[in-house]
Amino acid sequence: MEMEGSVYRAHCLVVTYPSQGHINPMMQFSKRLDHKGVKVTLVITNFISKTMHKEASSNIALETISDGYDEGGKAEAESIHRYLDRFRRVGSQTLIQLIEKLSSLGGPVDCVVYDPFLPWALDIAKKFGLVGAAFFTQSCAVDNIYYHVHKGALKLPLSETEILLSGLPPLQSQDMPSFIYDFRSYPAYYDILVGQFSNFDKADWVLVNTFYELEQEVVDWMAKMWPLRTVGPTIPSMFLDRRIEDDKEYGVSIFKPNTDACMKWLNDRSKGSVVYVSFGSVATLKVEQMEEIAWGLRMSNRFFLWVVRASEEAKLPKNFVEESSEKGLVVRWCPQLEILTHEAVGCFVTHCGWNSTLEALSFGVPMIAVPHWSDQSTNAKYIMDIWKMGLKVPVDEKGLVKQEAIEDCIREIMEGERGEEIKKNALKWRKLARDAVDEGGSSDKNIEEFVAKLVHS
Repeated sequence: MEMEGSVYRAHCLVVTYPSQGHINPMMQFSKRLDHKGVKVTLVITNFISKTMHKEASSNIALETISDGYDEGGKAEAESIHRYLDRFRRVGSQTLIQLIEKLSSLGGPVDCVVYDPFLPWALDIAKKFGLVGAAFFTQSCAVDNIYYHVHKGALKLPLSETEILLSGLPPLQSQDMPSFIYDFRSYPAYYDILVGQFSNFDKADWVLVNTFYELEQEVVDWMAKMWPLRTVGPTIPSMFLDRRIEDDKEYGVSIFKPNTDACMKWLNDRSKGSVVYVSFGSVATLKVEQMEEIAWGLRMSNRFFLWVVRASEEAKLPKNFVEESSEKGLVVRWCPQLEILTHEAVGCFVTHCGWNSTLEALSFGVPMIAVPHWSDQSTNAKYIMDIWKMGLKVPVDEKGLVKQEAIEDCIREIMEGERGEEIKKNALKWRKLARDAVDEGGSSDKNIEEFVAKLVHS
């Protein structure tokens, strides 16, 4: 413990997996801890530290460890298995050195909050006699599915058309994460996700980036087995409860957004008139799929703002950007939080990764789900059938989302009767998400409990 006047402040080391979708929620959780009087140090890799854009709103201390690829490049050429093996060996060594360094500088660590993609971080926490807290960046539903696989309670490859698991609604095979229904399609990622539970029984806390009201049944089931607490949605405070002053951004970004062009364009559009399209920071689409999406947007005859990363631009139909300029704006990256909270945005077309799903829920934006891989198919199932705040675009026999299907979903949400019900549900979830993180809300109380136990342990 560190003494400040008469107040003890615990020191948490928050160790992230080096991707934007993992760094963002763990950074936001760090800010919540800091706001409640805990000293926090966020740990990223040397390479991420060199390449990211650090935003002014974050005052969380940053430290680095090595994944063995401090200059990047080589990591991309390696198989994910070899990368993770090297990260485990080099990362373990450099994390130990970091904990020892902080202690020698008078800031000893009391707790390691770690991403379960890096289970070895928990082993190191225990080696030093520290509190270890797992922080899951995906939904409880998805975590539950991987846990059942880990325990052998869900046999693979899937043979049943309907899957019944404790705490979850009946699921079809296509509602499962892609690494489950398309068994061994990505063996390295499968191993990471199931391996999250390899030393799980040693964790003192299990924290999940969701909120109780959103996943009540599965949270109740999982909490019977583990010291599980929901602490989300982990979104900058100024977009939710506004209790953390100037918390308007996640704090670090791997891509630099084209903010001025996006906001200027949106400001000229009427309320609810724009279709916002973004498939995140890592997804790559086939040329044929990019073309179908492009023509579906064109056919809808709606204004659209489409994020197409530089590496994906060549897949757009020839002259599409120029010929669509009256209706659409195509940018390489944008400030998603500001976009989703802009009154001009009427719906969000997305792969529905968990962070984007929580953002849309928190801001009351109807979703059009085009799941691609990983947890997105499960999120899409919940978006359409459980939370009823969006639609999942059907695919053809080749697994392709066709332009007519995209156009139909856009029209249904923007104009149809079903769209009105979806909009009402979206607004309901917005209120519940904000209530969860506000003072006395379910997530706020869970964070308070975590902090209280740290400070008095």
